[in-house]
Order: sequence, then C-alpha cells, then structure tokens
Amino acid sequence: MDKEKEKIIVKSFFTKRLQDRVLFELSSTKKRKDALDRLCHSYRTTLREKYLFDIPKPNSDPEEIAMLLKQNGAGDSCYVISWDEGIDGKELPPLLVALENAVGMGMPSIISCIPDKLAYFEAEQEVLPSPRFLLKRQQ
Repeated sequence: MDKEKEKIIVKSFFTKRLQDRVLFELSSTKKRKDALDRLCHSYRTTLREKYLFDIPKPNSDPEEIAMLLKQNGAGDSCYVISWDEGIDGKELPPLLVALENAVGMGMPSIISCIPDKLAYFEAEQEVLPSPRFLLKRQQ
C-alpha cells in the first residue's frame, strides 16, 4: 500500500469530516475494510458529491470506461483502493487490468488515474448494475 497516494485520493475526493478517520482505517490491516465499507451504501455522504459524475448506461464495459478515463486525461497506470484484495493497494499498469477486475465485482473500488484529479469509482451493487462514476476535479 502506498500511504502517500491514498492520502492524496482521500484528501481530494472524501468529505472533510471523514478524511482523518478514513486515512486511519486505510492504514490499518484490521480496519481497512471499514474504510471500504463506507463506500458501500453511504458513498454519497462519504465522497464529495460535487466530484461524482455518473457514467451513462450502458456502463459495464471495462474497455469503454478505460476510453472515457483516457479522454479525461488518464494514462495507462493507476492506483487501486478496492474490496478485491488481489488489486487493493496496488499500482497497476495497465489501467484496463484494474478495470476488468473492478467493473461488475459488486463491491466498491476506486481506481485513481490522476491522484488528485481523476478516478473511477464503483459502489456496492444494490440493484443491477452497480452505480459507476467518474470522480473528477476540474482543472
């Protein structure tokens, strides 16, 4: 896990009142799932709404999501915070591999493309399909 990258992601996209707690939870192997659990049903109060942009449906194709991210400035590598332990806390090239693992998993993931500006976010699946968003801060 890269604590510095996670700090940038949290400070950029999470609500101010939760940032310190989320950073503490992410840094603890015992509490990490608590931070990810905040991205399940209550993601709209955990993340800053003004940076959440719905990805229009159909939105379940990792290749199309990768193209959308690249149109918004993403490169080929990314950093992942995810319920999926196989990709969680990892820097992954290529971006498509991270998306193929996260899209449709049914549990939350943040795939950070530009740490303080652009990420993909998928919430927990409550009904089909899972809510999917760009997390984007304007330049």
